[in-house]
Amino acid sequence: MGAQYRQLGRGDRETISRLTDARIPVRRIAAELGRHPSTIYRELRRNFMHDEEPFFRGYFPNVAQRYAANRRAPGRKLVRDPELAAKVIDGLRKSWSPEQIAGRLRHSGSRRVCHETIYRYVYGEEGKRQALYQLLPWSRRRRRPRGRRKPRGLQIPHTSCIGQRPSSISQRTDFGHWEGDLVIFRKQFGKSNLTSMVERKSRFVMLWRNPSRTSAGVMAGIEAKLAPLPSGLRQSITFDRGTEFAAYGTLRSRMGMGIYFCEPRSPWQKGGVENLN
Repeated sequence: MGAQYRQLGRGDRETISRLTDARIPVRRIAAELGRHPSTIYRELRRNFMHDEEPFFRGYFPNVAQRYAANRRAPGRKLVRDPELAAKVIDGLRKSWSPEQIAGRLRHSGSRRVCHETIYRYVYGEEGKRQALYQLLPWSRRRRRPRGRRKPRGLQIPHTSCIGQRPSSISQRTDFGHWEGDLVIFRKQFGKSNLTSMVERKSRFVMLWRNPSRTSAGVMAGIEAKLAPLPSGLRQSITFDRGTEFAAYGTLRSRMGMGIYFCEPRSPWQKGGVENLN
């Protein structure tokens, strides 16, 4: 693994300014800072101050630091590109998630933007002014810090991954193989939620309401719905790695079903129920 890249700081820019004024070649400046020459060339090109007055034209460390900070501000790429921002906002108004918008832009041939930049733009100064958070699936006024986001899949063993699932299930040749998920609503609607299940071959759907989202309650509801079916129609079920499915052992021990889980952060691997939701 190579050394981690470190952004140029104010001290580096002061050194670049001093050596540039002394007409030191770029390659010697790069060697002095322990950087690649391309880094110095790029820094001088991007953060050079252009002014009509020659006295105020040049590379100044404080100005360069301000330019760099502005470019790295949250969602700044969309602030600088109104046309790209308009495409993002149009996607949000169509109820697309930032991940879906980023994926569509990537395949449309237009300028790309990652989903993290979209989130930063939504929760940045410009996005707050337009109340763009209301267009997100969860409509949170403030974004939760990453360290406080709930971990998922901590109790799911890797031995039950979707990679161990027989190929016949993927090919949809037999009945009795299900995909399951939990549909959660906004807080103002209380703690109620829906369990959604779809049979992979017939596309037969079952939906029912749960009083809570505890794993034991969700699994008990699935068992109650599948128990009346013949064993040939309840052979396996595939979940994502949400903690609401951590009590999957009851389905395996009491009903003899094969239980499989998507790879981490890959709920699209159970696309039937995802499209249903």
